[in-house]
Amino acid sequence: MLTKFIVCFIAGIGAGLGTGFAGMSAAAVISPMLITFLNMPAYEAVGIALASDVLASAVSAYTYGKNKNLDIRNGIVMMISVLCFTLFGSWIASLVPNQTMGSFSVFMTFLLGIKFIVKPVMTTKESMAAVEPRKRFLQSVVCGVMIGFICGFIGAGGGMMMLLILTSILGYELKTAVGTSVFIMAFTAFTGAASHFAIGGRPDVLCLTFCVLSTLLWARIAALFANKASAVTLNRATGVVLTVLGVAIMVVG
Repeated sequence: MLTKFIVCFIAGIGAGLGTGFAGMSAAAVISPMLITFLNMPAYEAVGIALASDVLASAVSAYTYGKNKNLDIRNGIVMMISVLCFTLFGSWIASLVPNQTMGSFSVFMTFLLGIKFIVKPVMTTKESMAAVEPRKRFLQSVVCGVMIGFICGFIGAGGGMMMLLILTSILGYELKTAVGTSVFIMAFTAFTGAASHFAIGGRPDVLCLTFCVLSTLLWARIAALFANKASAVTLNRATGVVLTVLGVAIMVVG
């Protein structure tokens, strides 16, 4: 019991900070921790991680939305595209020879962390507002298709890919990018968790409870800090969190 609590609490710290600061999927942190230290089956570990992501992403999205750092309209458009093409990508993946690409999201987390430290996102809300609505709508659909297909095919990296595309391709200001990312992740994580539990059965209730509560607590703390921080501070904090998590996951894995 004590071992479970310690492992789940520490995993929740990493997952919560990653979610609140960068819209990162909790699965990238929690899954390897549960598999490595509690010898949990991978499918069950991913289900618990996705369930932890639901409330953490939802409370983060609420915090960002309350501070007017959330693009709900285009977020919904992207979310629909992501969900549809995740299913399509999963189906295509089932038809090709099995290939392990689990390290994809880990390296992406690390590299994205370095990117935020070296080349921070300094886009303003004014420049975001200058983009024509129809163009933004089409960009959201296309990028949602790309993210969904790649996540379904590879099985990882959704939160990080969303943050990268929202800031680098769609030109979102960092806080709005993270807010929109966690908004989408709340729904995608719920869909993933529900399907995992429906197929795999009831998970370890203690692990699930500890992970959900710890992730929720630290995501809330991170989101509150992020929304009050300046753009420069947030870029540095996000970069440091992602870099440290990327290294930690590589070491644990």
